[in-house]
Amino acid sequence: MPSFDIVSRLDLAEVDNALAGLARELATRFDFKGSKSAVTREELALTILADDEMKLRQLEELLKGHMTRRKVDATALDFKPAEKAAGQMLRQMVTLKQGIGAEPAKSIVRAIKDSKLKVQAAIQGEELRVTGKKRDDLQAAIQLVRGLKIAQPLQYVNFRD
Repeated sequence: MPSFDIVSRLDLAEVDNALAGLARELATRFDFKGSKSAVTREELALTILADDEMKLRQLEELLKGHMTRRKVDATALDFKPAEKAAGQMLRQMVTLKQGIGAEPAKSIVRAIKDSKLKVQAAIQGEELRVTGKKRDDLQAAIQLVRGLKIAQPLQYVNFRD
């Protein structure tokens, strides 16, 4: 029986490449000369350190731009509120969304069932498996899920006949 999986994964090597490109750009930009601003990654969390509010906003935009250039969807970044750090510095945590949470998974399953397509969707941990008898029904399910407004990037993998 044909099936495919709906997953939400990030290529952490590309995230690291984007951060390296961002660090190179910060080293050469005139407005960041003498600044202690930086972006670091630990597991699935990024830490942005900036001298002031303006540089923090610039770092956010630069981070989104570098991620997009490296084919990492910027919607996978979840920006937390900025907080005070040592001295006049500001610190902002950014979490990288990976895996489909319970609520988005339930809404996707509900939308597939409400569409009256002849497919079944099952939640398997942090991914979904969609099965059906016809390949055309599965492709229609992919189009349906792409049309939903899900707040994180989704990939459709493991398509089998």
